[in-house]
Amino acid sequence: MNGQQMLVIVPTYNEAQSAPRLISSVLEFLPAIHVLVVDDGSPDGTADICQGIADGDSLGRVHVMRRAGKQGLGSAYIAGFGWGAARGYKAIIEMDADGSHRPVDLVSMIAAIDADETIDCVIGSRWLPGGKVVNWAKQREVLSRGANKYAMFMLDLKVNDITAGFRVYRTSMLAKIDFATVVSEGYCFQIEMTRKVVGLGAKIKEVPITFVEREFGVSKMSGNIVIEAMSWVTLWGISRIFGR
Repeated sequence: MNGQQMLVIVPTYNEAQSAPRLISSVLEFLPAIHVLVVDDGSPDGTADICQGIADGDSLGRVHVMRRAGKQGLGSAYIAGFGWGAARGYKAIIEMDADGSHRPVDLVSMIAAIDADETIDCVIGSRWLPGGKVVNWAKQREVLSRGANKYAMFMLDLKVNDITAGFRVYRTSMLAKIDFATVVSEGYCFQIEMTRKVVGLGAKIKEVPITFVEREFGVSKMSGNIVIEAMSWVTLWGISRIFGR
């Protein structure tokens, strides 16, 4: 599929330094692709800065969705999925605004989904052989690997990086999901999405990526987000094991 059929969704909250750099880099590597920034009322002016980029792009590749208040990552992606589907994009891509996901890796992810029409989702994996993380403390890496292993076991999912937020979905697969049943946000949203698409029979391919810790801004990760994820994974796992 060509770039004009693909939409990158970038949720933002106080990413005035990072988001413009990401947009510029994405368009440098993939000049035909479109980008949708979904901003949750960032007080640092992220939406205004990104709108300025959109207004200055004569090709109309950059779009900004403004939302009132901090509604969460999962909600932002769901809003973006709907926006993209309504406009006929064939593939929708998830990327973090903080620069952790490299556009050069997106090129290989798109190539993977283009090479096989039966693939419904490509996940950029940190934990697949060939993948890696840069500038992470060892403790954080151990925690992330452990969380993925736990989710794989509890949910019986054969995906190495269940929590990955760097993904390419075919819009036809997203159309099968009842988003009214999505219960999670943040870190857990990616786990729930993996669970849902696998349950719908999706064929998933993982591609190794290099995940680079943010250079600007403050991480949105918190203890509450981790607790939410582990709580839902445990509940879903128990329900699976006992057949409920």
